[in-house]
Amino acid sequence: MIDPNDLRLDLDRLEAIEKATLRFVVQALLDFQEEAAAIFRNESDQPADIAEDITREALDRLGMPRIKIRLFGKVDYKVARYCFHPEFAVRQALFVDSKAENVQGQTSATIQIGQTSLEVRQVRSRTPVRVPGGLPPIYRQNNEEYLTTTVIVKFNYTETNNQKELVSITLAALPNGLLQERYNPTEEDDIWLAGRDAPTLGENFRVRVSFRKLQQKARWRVQTIHVGTPQPFVWVE
Repeated sequence: MIDPNDLRLDLDRLEAIEKATLRFVVQALLDFQEEAAAIFRNESDQPADIAEDITREALDRLGMPRIKIRLFGKVDYKVARYCFHPEFAVRQALFVDSKAENVQGQTSATIQIGQTSLEVRQVRSRTPVRVPGGLPPIYRQNNEEYLTTTVIVKFNYTETNNQKELVSITLAALPNGLLQERYNPTEEDDIWLAGRDAPTLGENFRVRVSFRKLQQKARWRVQTIHVGTPQPFVWVE
């Protein structure tokens, strides 16, 4: 069992853990995609609620080695678990947040600042801003420490005559805050787009993660499942 703090000096291993975690979440949604499409087609709830239910059911069906503590945070699905690798194991605080939007918005996902452990560094209205993430890179609870890992699941759909058709699922592994200098070192070198919030109206800070920008840093961090197509899923390396 490795100490998550040791990953501060082994960022390549940290990235490998996040990569394996994304593979796990992708597999859960890949196995569940037909049911997901049927649920979107027939359910009358709000798309965001449908997305949350689908992600929870897909992950629970696949299962995982859980640690019996309760995590706290502004994320739909959160679980403490053991993450096993051939040469080590690590305690992980896994946060998976679900989004749903018309397919026209499939190039990005809006997140709350409480859903990332990165400091958001970007330029807004020609002004550099830095906003600390709301999640700690190392999550501490009950005298134990857990590696924080965040995955975004974005459901992209079309809508005709009030019926929603699931087109694709985009999954993105947000980098842990320890990887700040690799993924968002400056306000000009970032993975973000301006969030859909209105500070003048007192709305909380939000930001959009750009899937294109994130892929430019590491292609594997963004994977797409095309629903209802005959082509098999191919992992992007």
